[in-house]
Amino acid sequence: MTRLDVLVVSLGSTAGLRAADAELVAALARAGARVELVAARAPRELRTFALTDLGWARAAAQAATAALRVVEPRAVLYSTVTAALLWPRPGAVRYDAPAAANRPGRHGLWQRPLERRRLLEAPLLVPVAQGTLAETPRPHAGAVVVPIPVEPSGPGGPRPGGAGGRDVAAVTYAANPAKKGLDRVLAAWAAVRRGGEELVVAGADVAGAPGVRVTGPLAPNAYRALLRRARVFVCAPRREDYGIAQLEALADGCRLVTTPSPGPYAALPLARALNRRFVSEDLDEALRTGLDDTDPTYPRRALIAIAPYRRGAVDRVVAEELLPRLLGGG
Repeated sequence: MTRLDVLVVSLGSTAGLRAADAELVAALARAGARVELVAARAPRELRTFALTDLGWARAAAQAATAALRVVEPRAVLYSTVTAALLWPRPGAVRYDAPAAANRPGRHGLWQRPLERRRLLEAPLLVPVAQGTLAETPRPHAGAVVVPIPVEPSGPGGPRPGGAGGRDVAAVTYAANPAKKGLDRVLAAWAAVRRGGEELVVAGADVAGAPGVRVTGPLAPNAYRALLRRARVFVCAPRREDYGIAQLEALADGCRLVTTPSPGPYAALPLARALNRRFVSEDLDEALRTGLDDTDPTYPRRALIAIAPYRRGAVDRVVAEELLPRLLGGG
């Protein structure tokens, strides 16, 4: 059998999860670990959250079982609570939110009781934010917070005609329109936009409106190029389990305008610290304030604010805290 330090079992149910798992595997490798990733095979589509989670949990268990027949890892790390629910072998659990928080009522009928066992039985929890750990039911295993890293994607885009600056008024990301509160964003935009201003909706195919351009899903490079051209990133999520899109917007110099949504929402305290007027239940006022703001220091201060989420900082946590704990040395 092939000997490893860490086997990562990836749920991989979204592009964001797959990217985050790839980042973690790379960080572990940079820390000197022999690491491999196995991914769950997507199950057929089912009608409810409870059945969907069961399908994915089974797929993750099958992927882990198959891998453990040919490799002998010192540690197993399951990416997401769902991936760990039916584990064939106990392991660390990396997650952005527990089912106790994001699977209320009938949606988490079977997941929540089993999750409480797994979060206690796991040798280590690896939440992506302090807010994630705060939502985790107690008692639970010890934890190391390891953020999903984010980096600036490049210099800001030029205005038409060659002048420096940002030629797109606002961008929002709405891969899940209901969860991301796209209806609230569009209502605020309709209320406050001025002639010539355009809101670009990325990540979803939805109906357009005056002053709204819909791109649908974009390749990562194209999406980040759009952020570099935008003055404002606006969102109104009904719940935010992490908010990588908001961190990417800050990394690329956008002013972050948001409602104070529930959930771990890693970027929310950063947004408040950068400009409290951009964070409000009154999204109309916050959006207009963000669009009109002329503070030239915001992009630089945003880069300073995301320092704990940049790759170098995350690499240090992985090398100095996570890997020793996974391998039983700390």
